[in-house]
Amino acid sequence: MLSEILRHAARLVLLVLAQGLILKNAEIGPYINPFLYILFIMQLPFETPPWLGLLLAFFTGLLVDLFYQTPGVHTTVCTFIGYLRPGILRLMSPREGYEFGFQPTMQYMGRSWFISYAAIMIVLHHLFLFFLEVLSFHEFFSTLLRVIASSGVTLLLVLVVQLLFYRRKEAA
Repeated sequence: MLSEILRHAARLVLLVLAQGLILKNAEIGPYINPFLYILFIMQLPFETPPWLGLLLAFFTGLLVDLFYQTPGVHTTVCTFIGYLRPGILRLMSPREGYEFGFQPTMQYMGRSWFISYAAIMIVLHHLFLFFLEVLSFHEFFSTLLRVIASSGVTLLLVLVVQLLFYRRKEAA
């Protein structure tokens, strides 16, 4: 149990540091801003109570806001995603439910399930984030283009991380 908590804490620290020190400065043109830190919220275990998921999402956003100097923007968006996550997982639940001890990763749930789940979470995150940043529908189409481009790059990064760092647990 303690090793599980430490593993998730290490993942949070690594993803937030990667976001704040590397990806923050990796803006590719005016429309692409990758946000890999959302992977921490996405990969919380299925058994995570909703209140704890909200708290961890809030804390994740707070840490990212410190790097981006955007008081409350990422905190708000992460809390929103943390709130939606249980409902999205319920909608995507296999008929027999999730197996205890499994995590929402490509290795546990399969490629198509994970890509669908990640795409939904990432697009919702980016939609809320970018429209919250501009606080207007005046630049609707340029903001929508930014959502689509950034979501695609973020999804690609999430899939690369999944392939590089997560291996399927072998049956004993």
